[in-house]
Amino acid sequence: MRLGLWGPLALLGAAMASPAFAGETAVAAAASLPGRAAVLAAAERVADWQLGHLDDLGYMPRASTSAKNPRDWQQAAFWVALTHLADRSRAPRYRDAIFAKGREAGWRLGDRLYHADDHLIGAAWIWAARHGAGAEALAPTRAAFDKILAAPMTGGLIFATPENGDPDCTTRWCWCDALFMAPPTLFALARDTGDARYAAFADQEYRATTGALFDKAEHLYFRDSRFFDRRGEHGEKLFWSRGNGWVFSGLARLIPELDARDPRRAYYVSLFKEMAARLVVLQRPNGYWAPSLLEDPKAAMDETSGTGFFVHGLAWGIKAGLLDRKRTLPVVERGWAALQRAVQPDGRLGWVQQVSDRPDAVAATDTQFYGVGAYLLAGAAVYDLAEAG
Repeated sequence: MRLGLWGPLALLGAAMASPAFAGETAVAAAASLPGRAAVLAAAERVADWQLGHLDDLGYMPRASTSAKNPRDWQQAAFWVALTHLADRSRAPRYRDAIFAKGREAGWRLGDRLYHADDHLIGAAWIWAARHGAGAEALAPTRAAFDKILAAPMTGGLIFATPENGDPDCTTRWCWCDALFMAPPTLFALARDTGDARYAAFADQEYRATTGALFDKAEHLYFRDSRFFDRRGEHGEKLFWSRGNGWVFSGLARLIPELDARDPRRAYYVSLFKEMAARLVVLQRPNGYWAPSLLEDPKAAMDETSGTGFFVHGLAWGIKAGLLDRKRTLPVVERGWAALQRAVQPDGRLGWVQQVSDRPDAVAATDTQFYGVGAYLLAGAAVYDLAEAG
């Protein structure tokens, strides 16, 4: 029995109702990147919708109250991605919004000192420090990580869910999502402060998590240790799209923080290329990746958070010269076209699987901060690949 997933009949019906199920081959053949102006306009429209809907979360019926907190990972994913749009847009409203939110939050990380989810927002504050906010924006992040380095946790990485609160192992990076949340922040902090301890700690923990959760045969990450022995309807291993998206997009954010001469860089580049080679063959003909990556692509639902993260990583990898353009660009083109079909007329992104730790059902009207974040990261990377105009 498939845990946490829908039955095959419901899955097939939902997939047939998805915006691009019919005529997948034609859709794939027609995909191509628009010009930069069109990509930027699309990203700005989605960002503007989200900026206008930060507080009233009635459109996210499954969102926890913590989603209202910009320092929470759900909203933090949006703010971090917005920095990428701010770097490319001439409109000052994105930079201004990030600075205003940072000042409102006191430039602090989340309240859980050791939890990677609460470290993600630090990347937005580091960006702000680089763009005029100065040392004030950097100080709380540095102070928090100094406390961690003074007393690092050394527990195991086995994920055991308690009746209340966070699993004990989440004081380390025992779930693959964490590799998006914390390591890029730490590597950026090391780069900006010149304090090599932050990068050394991140590298040590990243390798430990990868050693625990990376499946060398499938070149993908299990979400956490609970999924090692779980299987899908047809006996396939369960590799969550968004979970692997977190990792892959995180690598595209992490690698640029490493100096080209850093001997650690080769490890992350190799891992990035290995995942990319697997992901390009798992894309569905209509441009989306399935919520469970190894499930039947014809029976899968459309889902935009995993797809957005994959498009981000692949597009960035082409631009960085790490991935073969001829092979990878068509995948990016199909993925970006798929993401556009999920944007509603008012700029709201749909087909975002809600908060979970595994593949789950998704609907056309489902949206979430992190889904918009994935879309904006993808848009920024596609913008860099697109032709001027």
